[in-house]
Amino acid sequence: MELRRLRILPRRAGLSGRLLLLTIAFVMLTEVLLFAPSIARYRLVYLEQKLAAAHLAGLSLEATPDRMVTAQLTSTLLRHVGAYAAGLYGEGKLTHNLMVPEMPAVDREIDLRDDTAIELVRDAFDTLIQRRNRILRVIGESPKDASVLAVVVLDEQPLQEEMFGYSKRILGLSIVIALATASALYFSLQFLLVRPMRRLTQRMVGFHPEAPATDVPPKPRTDELGLAEMQLTAMQDELRYSFRQQARLAALGSGVSKLGHDLRNILSSVQVLSDRLADSTDPEVRRTTPRLVRAVDRAVSLTQATLDFATERPAVKPVRFPLADLIQEIAQDQVVIGEDGFRLDSTLQPSFAVDADRNQLYRVLGNLIRNARLAGARLSEIGAVLGPGGISITIKDDGPGIPNAVRPRLFQPFNTGRPGGTGLGLAIARDLVEAHGGQLRLVESGPEGTIFRIDLPFAGATTTVR
Repeated sequence: MELRRLRILPRRAGLSGRLLLLTIAFVMLTEVLLFAPSIARYRLVYLEQKLAAAHLAGLSLEATPDRMVTAQLTSTLLRHVGAYAAGLYGEGKLTHNLMVPEMPAVDREIDLRDDTAIELVRDAFDTLIQRRNRILRVIGESPKDASVLAVVVLDEQPLQEEMFGYSKRILGLSIVIALATASALYFSLQFLLVRPMRRLTQRMVGFHPEAPATDVPPKPRTDELGLAEMQLTAMQDELRYSFRQQARLAALGSGVSKLGHDLRNILSSVQVLSDRLADSTDPEVRRTTPRLVRAVDRAVSLTQATLDFATERPAVKPVRFPLADLIQEIAQDQVVIGEDGFRLDSTLQPSFAVDADRNQLYRVLGNLIRNARLAGARLSEIGAVLGPGGISITIKDDGPGIPNAVRPRLFQPFNTGRPGGTGLGLAIARDLVEAHGGQLRLVESGPEGTIFRIDLPFAGATTTVR
């Protein structure tokens, strides 16, 4: 039910639809911000045209000897100007004057010479919101001659009607521009962003790690969405691989748990036989029997530890013991097992002691040494240093190094670069170290050898290390 709801979400939310609406809204907001200076400019041009018309009407008086015209011609000139009066001033005095016989009272005087940009915008909106016709007396330099001061008295209502008509035209044009811009942006984003995002969402919602991979490989893209698609594909492949590994581990745990009881019984019988060998009078038998006993004990522990690895975190039973003794024991066992000239050296003082689970630390170090020997190393060195937060143990070998293809999943089960390897050694070693509260890391690896480091919490070393 939840997956079905998520699949419907993109259709309901309409990311592309929201982008379309937002684009229209922002374009309209931009047009509104541009409308204020635009309408102010329109009003200014309107009034300047009236002043220019008044100048031309006043010049008609120069065609008469006494600069006087008949009342009929005056009415005709003022009707063309669209004003009640028109006058021209030159050198500080009235030189030309036309007016109707009955002049209405002036409601407001506007001097275009002193208006600033802010005042022009304010006056434009003041004209738009007026509900009555005001009589305006407009003064300004004539657009025809800057040395002439023109004066015109006119109604405000025609100006208001012109401004409303201009506003409607601007609104219609803004809507067309907004729709055209939004449509172009909508289809661009639909192709470049929304469709790839929807494809990514559907892949994430429909992904199941246990199902076979049926996704079509993403088209090669160099942008962020192309990188996201490639990363998603890699993550899904990694999850499928991890689930397959977990399934194999579950099968391993089930099989080991069924065989564990019988294997412990067999090893118990071997322990009884090894105890009898300890009573032998043969010196060579008596010398090798302790190693056999230790090997059988560790086989029992290994069986239990394998069960722990397949089921839960291994239990830690720390004891205090000299680390050098453990290294010497590992060296003896590895040399006997190898018989190929392999050598294990240590820089530890005999009194260097740690608090840890001895058997588990033996397994960790033994696995690392065994891996180095099987990889072709002839020398492995173990050292340790005491730091403020604990002890760091380094294991260095002169082997050929770890293949690059193995390193990304170095500590994952069944990941091995050696033919015949199980890939469990490093995984078990890491879990055992983490059970101590520590960390196992690969420091470096190359043709000259490999270095691992084990960081354990403070374990109470008694001496310094050479």
